[in-house]
Amino acid sequence: MATDAPPPSKSEHRLPSTEEFVEVQESAEFGELRRSYRSFAFPLTVAFIAWYLLYVLLSNYAGDFMGTKLFGNINIAFVFGVAQFVTTFLIAWWYSRHAAAKLDPKAEAIKSRMEGGA
Repeated sequence: MATDAPPPSKSEHRLPSTEEFVEVQESAEFGELRRSYRSFAFPLTVAFIAWYLLYVLLSNYAGDFMGTKLFGNINIAFVFGVAQFVTTFLIAWWYSRHAAAKLDPKAEAIKSRMEGGA
């Protein structure tokens, strides 16, 4: 069973010139898009790296603390290790929501203007 490819678009997409790319890159709107991204991504990245390094340093230098049993065979090191995975997924989910709400609309507006749609 073969599937046919969709027909080519009848509207031609205009490719922006180098000057247009530079103009958009220097625009206030693009600057706001970068600020929105950086103000979310950079602090969260620093916080996560600090959290990860805390886990590694405690595992290396505070073995007695990390080996403290909480209940059964579950100790602090295990809880911190699982928390690493949980925070990774939470950050990914949070970023996805942030990008959909704040970054994607701004980027789409810039893209449509660059392609001549607006």
